[in-house]
Amino acid sequence: MRTLLALGMLAALTACSGMMEPKPDATLYDRLGGKPAITAVVDDFVGNVAADARINGFFARANVPHLKAMLVDQICEASGGPCKYTGRDMKSAHAGMGVGDAQFGALVEDLVKSLDKFKVPAREKNELLAALGSMKQDIVTR
Repeated sequence: MRTLLALGMLAALTACSGMMEPKPDATLYDRLGGKPAITAVVDDFVGNVAADARINGFFARANVPHLKAMLVDQICEASGGPCKYTGRDMKSAHAGMGVGDAQFGALVEDLVKSLDKFKVPAREKNELLAALGSMKQDIVTR
């Protein structure tokens, strides 16, 4: 589920990138608006997940502040930023959870909703979703 949240956060960060004029050679991290923008997207994304009856049960026992911090670091690192993700690998983190394609899709929808809220441009949104989407094989087990 962390990966799903990470996807959501990345999407939200991309939305925040629409608030500034990026340099042509800027990293995705910079084009998203850096850590403050990523944090804003992650906060919104986690709220979307908490309100989503399709998947919120997976997070019922989560330490939300820790989860948010891990998601921010994961997205920051995945987008070329200076952060270092120190959480568990996605396969271990989601082992035994029984995450299916439908739940993964719901998580992505919640992330896209946050990215759209922050008006993340299509290019950045797609790059972020692609980076996070590569984790699907380690998260979906059914």
